[in-house]
Amino acid sequence: MIGQFKSVCKVMLPLAAISGRARLFSALFLALLLCVPAATTVPAAAQSAADNPSGLPLPRFVTTRSHPINVRVGPGTKYDIAWNFLVSGVPVEIIQEFDTWRKIRDFDGAEGWVHQSLLDGSRAGYATPLVANGEVEMHADPSDQARLAARLAAGARVSISACENSWCKVSASQPGERTIYSGWVHQAELWGVYPEETFD
Repeated sequence: MIGQFKSVCKVMLPLAAISGRARLFSALFLALLLCVPAATTVPAAAQSAADNPSGLPLPRFVTTRSHPINVRVGPGTKYDIAWNFLVSGVPVEIIQEFDTWRKIRDFDGAEGWVHQSLLDGSRAGYATPLVANGEVEMHADPSDQARLAARLAAGARVSISACENSWCKVSASQPGERTIYSGWVHQAELWGVYPEETFD
């Protein structure tokens, strides 16, 4: 089964409280070990691309380009750092734009601002089984009757190359292994794509 990852993706950092004291968020988030049912969020009202500095629609999914990445409480380097991404290729959702800064939301629902240069348009996602403690089946072709290529543990990160007819073509590998598994999974069992979204 693919997905027994143990890499820490995100670390919370101290934030100044209203009183001026520092408040430490000590919890470390193991984003790749999460077991959360698939999100069924549909962009409520996709903002017109013409209204945004980038000329691209909102919301939209992207990935982190480099690491570590400082996620700030506001759109600029003068704002405090809320937390860091410690690995690249993490899927996030852009929900707002201000000049060259992008407000993002991660798998946990945490929000913050990063510079556009730290984000990439490639697509990735997390396996999110519809059944608690379940797995996501990866098939050789976009059909439940197709050969089973692999099983993805909840929270396994995958690269997404295409989505059509409620199926997405993904690839994944075990940490430390060279073998890359590729196949098709149900779109509803991925966080990182919208319902009925199509691309290739």
